[in-house]
Parts: sequence; structure tokens; C-alpha cells
Amino acid sequence: MRKYAYIGCLGFIGVITTEFGVIGILPQIATYYEISIDRAGLLLSAFALVIALTGPFMTLFASGFDRKKVMLLSIFLFAITGLVSSFPPPFWLLMLVRVLPAFLQPVYIATALSVAVSQGDKNNENELMSIVFSGVAIAMVTTVPFATYIASICSWEYSFYMQSTISIIALIAIYVGLPSMPVKEKKSYGSQLKILKQPTFIASTAMNFFMITAWFSTYSYFADYLNKAKNMNHTMVSYMMLVFGIIGVLANWTAGKMLDKNITKTTAFFLSGTILIPILLHFSGGNTGATIVVIGIWGFLYSPSFLNASTYMISSAPKSLEFANSLATSFGNLGISLGTTAGGWLIATKSVVYTPWLTLLFGVLALLMMGVRRVLERNNFK
Repeated sequence: MRKYAYIGCLGFIGVITTEFGVIGILPQIATYYEISIDRAGLLLSAFALVIALTGPFMTLFASGFDRKKVMLLSIFLFAITGLVSSFPPPFWLLMLVRVLPAFLQPVYIATALSVAVSQGDKNNENELMSIVFSGVAIAMVTTVPFATYIASICSWEYSFYMQSTISIIALIAIYVGLPSMPVKEKKSYGSQLKILKQPTFIASTAMNFFMITAWFSTYSYFADYLNKAKNMNHTMVSYMMLVFGIIGVLANWTAGKMLDKNITKTTAFFLSGTILIPILLHFSGGNTGATIVVIGIWGFLYSPSFLNASTYMISSAPKSLEFANSLATSFGNLGISLGTTAGGWLIATKSVVYTPWLTLLFGVLALLMMGVRRVLERNNFK
């Protein structure tokens, strides 16, 4: 039933708006609190690190509870976070409030995906998952750039009002649109944990980690990069995030169709962007027109990364969808944390201009992990 997938997508928009809505306003937050941009980046990296460290355990713990209640609790916490953050609290309190919903983010994503495919046909599971994951691209085209835009004409606090509003809308949709969904048969922890012994799953997890690290080495500082490396003002940056997101919606739809045909080739195709984009950004120089074109290509190749990562990992452990996806979310967010930290370190020691080369470095490592999995599968080490 596509209805469940669309409701899951709406909640995902709220989740992504909260997690990534700060990307476009990090320079303003740094200015307000009189801190460096790399320290402001902790608002993103700390959020991601909490997900990485607690995601699988929280998902296993929540796997026996009514799925509707789990989704409601998760989104409620995201709504509260936005409200408190909008009152410019001290930076330490802003950090604390930011990381609280991170404990339930992977739980929400894993549960929403499970709900989406529970009533669907086995043959279109990837398509239903792509609907849920399209929440990432839709947030990138609507709420995330709007958060940046509203901060550029008002103040950064207003972006948090908007984040909270989206979560409240999603909360209502889940409450009204989903029936009670108690878990009829809870899988044992042991049956789910055994996928951690599978070599192909381990290689897939490493690929996910390096791929997300690659993208976020630069994307975490999207606004700062375009400000300083491409001489764009805050309003122009919000327009670039809009372009990024519009193309991202198309990319997620395209990736969903492609994944149904061949998961490995689709993942490799979009992953190639981690090599291509740094080179294109370098050669676009100060040419604004060329930079806009590169940002469009960047948006297309980056946007399905979470969908590709989850599908690629689940394909090596199809009987443990929720747990495998929670691990995909956790290691993806560990990648966000490492990418943001590595990018921040490079900015602090060198310049934001160099961050795309980190993307290329980690992208090569991700492609190598795909090669490792390929070799393992050929030798029947599954």
C-alpha cells in the first residue's frame, strides 16, 4: 500500500529537515555564538555520531513495540527539538537538544521502511523504499533550502520554527493515516545479529561508511564552500540548495527504478559522483554558470546515496530488513560525523576550497569496498 510509504516519506522530511537544516545556517550560527565554523559543525557531526553509536541497539530494543507508536514518539521528539532550538539557548544547550532526537532517528527510518513494504508486493519493495527515501530529496528541495532562505532574510532562529512545523504535520499524518501495528512475531536478537558475521555484509557496511563520509566531507559545509570558494552570498546559496534538491527528487525516483533492475550497477553509478564532482568543482573555478551546472550534477549523484546504501546493505541480508537498515543508518551517520569532522579539520588547518578532495579520497575507498564484496560473492563468501 503506497499510502504507508508516503506517510513514511512525510516523516522522513521532518527528520531530514531537522538533521540537515542546519547546514545552510552554520555560518550564521557561528557568527551568533562567536565560534568557529568547524565548532558550529558539531551540531551536525554530534547528531550523526549519536545515531552511529546507538542506532542498531535502539532499533533492536524498539523492534517489539507497536510500529505506529514508535513512529509517533520519534517524530514528537523531533518537533520538540525544533521548538526549543528556536529560542536561541546557550550553545551547550542547543547541542544537547539537537542530539536528543538522534537516538530515535534510525528507529523511525527502519520502522517507516518496514511499514512501507509490509503491505506491498515483493517485486516492488525497492520502489516503495525509494518513496520513503524520497523524503531526503524533497527536504533538500523544499524545507532545507527554505530554512536557509528564511535565515538569510530574517534570522537563523526562524529556520527551527519551520523544522518543528514540518514534524508536527508529519505527527498528525502518522496519527490519522496509520492503523495500530503491533508486532506479531518479534525476531530474536540472535537471528538478527548473525548478519554481522557475513563477509559480504561487512564489506557492504564499509562501502556505505566511506561513501557517506565522502559526500559529507564537502556537503556538510555546502554554504561555507559556496560562500568562500565560489563567492556566493547567503541568498544565492539558498537558491543553489533549491537546485540541488529539485534535481535530487528526480534522482531518487530514477534510482528507485534502477535499483529494481540492478542494485550493484546502480550503486556504482551514483557513487562515481564522489570522483567526478571534486574534479568538476575544481575546473568550474569562479565561473558561476559552470558552478550551477556542477551543483545540478552533484545533486543528482548525491541525493540517492542513503537509498543506495540501505538497498545495497539489505541485499546482502534480505531476511533482516529492519536491523540491516538500522546499521545502514548508523554507519551512514558515522560517515556523516567523520566527513563533517574531517572537513572541519581541513577548513581549520587549510581552507574550505580543499574539502572536495576529501570527497574524492573517501569515494575511492568506497569503490574499493564494492570490489571487495564482488570478489567475496564470486568466491561464495556470503
